[in-house]
Amino acid sequence: MYGRVEMIERETMSWDDLGTGTRALAEAVHADAWIPDLVLGISRGGLLVAGGIAYALGVKNTATMSVEFYTGIDERLEMPMLLPPVPDLVDLDEARVLIADDVADTGATLALVRDFCAGRVAEARVAVLYEKPRSEVACEYVWRRSDRWITFPWSALPPVGGGDSA
Repeated sequence: MYGRVEMIERETMSWDDLGTGTRALAEAVHADAWIPDLVLGISRGGLLVAGGIAYALGVKNTATMSVEFYTGIDERLEMPMLLPPVPDLVDLDEARVLIADDVADTGATLALVRDFCAGRVAEARVAVLYEKPRSEVACEYVWRRSDRWITFPWSALPPVGGGDSA
């Protein structure tokens, strides 16, 4: 008897979609007349999103924060973990920070980063390409909503030389 294979419904994002999505997010932020002082990208999936938004808004101050949560397709650690180096948000108590990521799946990663920013910055908002209905964080800026697993162009192929792309 063969083992049960669970099929996960997927949505595939293209490189062109990345450009379209990040530009749309930047336009939504601009339409709110809320220009961030800093764009904080959550590594790894949020790095390209943060860069695209920062360029589109003309924001030069960017930072990254590494969080480990996913270990595979729909497989994750019990809780997300901040990985060093953790950014020092000193002198940003009056700053507006836009947290950028690729997807708000459970929202646990975004909640961790948003909570990290709380009390350290004047205001933090969240921009994501995709938001899933189960996300515990309601993002202020969302390009698309989906309940499917997203295959992003940067993680569609296995890493060069093997390794883990999750």
